[in-house]
This record gives sequence, C-alpha cells and structure tokens, in this order.
Amino acid sequence: MTFRMEADGLEWLFNPLHQIVSWGASGAMVFGGVVPYIPQYRDIKRTQNAEGFSTYVCLVLLVANILRILFWFGRHFESPLLWQSIVMIFTMLLMLKLCTEVRVTNELNLKRRSFAAADSKDEEIKVPPRRSYLDFDLHYFWHWSKFTDYVQCVLTFTGVTGYITYLSLDSTLFVETLGFLAVFTEAMLGVPQLYRNYQNRSTEGMSIKMVLMWTSGDTFKTVYFILNQAPFQFSICGLLQVLVDMAILLQVYLYTYYPQKPASHAAHPVSAKAL
Repeated sequence: MTFRMEADGLEWLFNPLHQIVSWGASGAMVFGGVVPYIPQYRDIKRTQNAEGFSTYVCLVLLVANILRILFWFGRHFESPLLWQSIVMIFTMLLMLKLCTEVRVTNELNLKRRSFAAADSKDEEIKVPPRRSYLDFDLHYFWHWSKFTDYVQCVLTFTGVTGYITYLSLDSTLFVETLGFLAVFTEAMLGVPQLYRNYQNRSTEGMSIKMVLMWTSGDTFKTVYFILNQAPFQFSICGLLQVLVDMAILLQVYLYTYYPQKPASHAAHPVSAKAL
C-alpha cells in the first residue's frame, strides 16, 4: 500500500516534468534551426558586408522547407517539424532581404537583374518595361537586384510544386519521393560551402561559431527524428547532414593549422560563414 502511494506520488511529479521537457524539445526544434542565423544577420547588418554569406543557402533552405510542408499534406508528421519549416522560410526571406539591400548599396556600378526581365543584356533600366516570365534569364538566377524578385521566384516555385502535389497526393510513391527530396535538399545545405572552401583552400570569412552551432543543431535534430520515429527520410538525411557538418569542421582545422594560401586583406570585414 505504501509502495503504491509512493509510486503515485512520483508519477504526479514526473508527469508534469515530462510534459515540460517535451515542450522544451518541441520549442528547440521549432526555433533552434534559426538561432545560428541571428549572429549572421547581426554581423551583416553591422558590417554592411554580405560577402561571407551565400544566398544559395537561403535557396536550399527555402526549397527544402517548402517541399517539407507539401510532404506534410501527403503524410502528416510531428507538428514541431511543420512549424520549424514555416519559421525557417520567414527567416530565410529576412536574410535574403538584408543581403540584397546590402549588396545593392555596396555595388556602385550595379546592373539591374530581375527574375523576369525583358532586357536580356542586363542593363540598368530607368523605366521598367512590361515583363514576362518567358524573359527569365538563367544566367543571373538568384543574383537579382530586388527582394521582390526573390519573392516572385519563391511564390512561383510554391505554386507549381503545390499544384503538382495536389494532383499526386493519392500516389504513395510521389509522396515518399517528395519527402525524401525535402530532407535530402536540406542535407545538402553545407555542400556548396564545402566546395567553396575546397576551391579557395581556405575557410576565411566563415564563422567557426556558426559551424559549431549548426553541427550541434543538426545532431539534436537527428536524435529528435530517431526518438520520435519521424519518417525514415528525416533520420537518414539528418545523419548525412551531420557528416557534412563534420567535413566542414575538418576543413576549418586543416586550413587553419595547415594553410595553403596567404590570407587576403579585404577592404571590409567579412561576416560570418554561409550557413
């Protein structure tokens, strides 16, 4: 009788504690992914220099999280993962807006580039002509001069993929493939930075603090996927993402202690790394 009373007392204590831990893990999952970009955003804002941040990171994360949201309509998964995608999309749009404004301000001889520009020679246009999406210039993809062009591109991609998903929701193969593409795209986030470091034989302009934050976040996310039995695509690609993070950290070590080129002297301080 006494043992049962003690067990009931412990259950009364541990149930709220378990609920609090669960809420904390969910909150960390929703907002943890955007935390590394806060110092990145502040560095760019402070230095007015976005050279150390690649906007292709924003592209990868936008595509990955839009696909993940569409995957949710075909196969429901944990709500925190859905909210994480929504929060990340808004974060990447804010990063794009800041980077575009900074780049336009710093480039004195800026040539106007648009998502759908009628001027194929990419010359500055004082009076914008009527534009059509048929005028899209692949050569300047994701190097546009206005934030609204990025928004147009994101909305176009969302509309097209959303319509295709709506028509194909009954196909299990399509839904599972969509889920794999979503998490695999996100897992490849660090690959452009990895290749860029390899080409430059240097990690100059890359924040080690951000790399460490990204690695710890991806590790936590992968463990969360496994423990909460998320779709297998999430766990596999989470592990792949951690491996890419580890490879970037290895580059930091090698290029710091075994430099392969002299350090350049930039005119402006370089902001945090492109992650």
